Amino acid sequence: MISPETLGIDVSRETCARLEQHLALLRKWNPRINLVSRSTLEDASLRHLRDSAQLVTLAPAPLKHWVDLGSGGGFPGLVVAILLAERDPACRVTMIESDTRKATFLRTVLRETGIAAQVLAQRIEEAAPQNADVVSARALAPLPKLLAFAQRHLHPDGTGLFPKGESWGKELDDARMEWQFSCTPHTSTTNATAVVLEIGDLAHV
Repeated sequence: MISPETLGIDVSRETCARLEQHLALLRKWNPRINLVSRSTLEDASLRHLRDSAQLVTLAPAPLKHWVDLGSGGGFPGLVVAILLAERDPACRVTMIESDTRKATFLRTVLRETGIAAQVLAQRIEEAAPQNADVVSARALAPLPKLLAFAQRHLHPDGTGLFPKGESWGKELDDARMEWQFSCTPHTSTTNATAVVLEIGDLAHV
């Protein structure tokens, strides 16, 4: 069962139940459309839910609009939407996912859990600029390309939150050849060699 201890964040039983629904639907749909690696499903509470939930604890406040890029199976987008429905219900959440089957999955989870969020079944670079307070993306692209996606959809004073694996230092060096930005790396709560990069003041060199 999902619990606040599992997530590393204090939430209600109703929120835990919604996250359980998300995982149940993920397991049901995954064989058909490969939302996540099958090997990660057994430990999905840690590998996917907690890994996504930590982004909410790092987000600035107050929030008006959170945009998740390449949302896929809903990590972190759906998790963010479910958590913010309790913690910051005034914040809008938008997920951009170009794969129409995955976008259908995202909308199904939103409908089943009763969460209000928007799903745009469009390419990130073609969707209208979203002017978001926070842009997130997980396992989507190397950081230089990710920052190009983020700049399109981020408010000038907004924050990017990007989980990265142990090669994050090299990605940071590569990105600084093309971009100017501030960066605070936060050690991941699920993997001591991984981080969440908190990016601000983004500008192209």
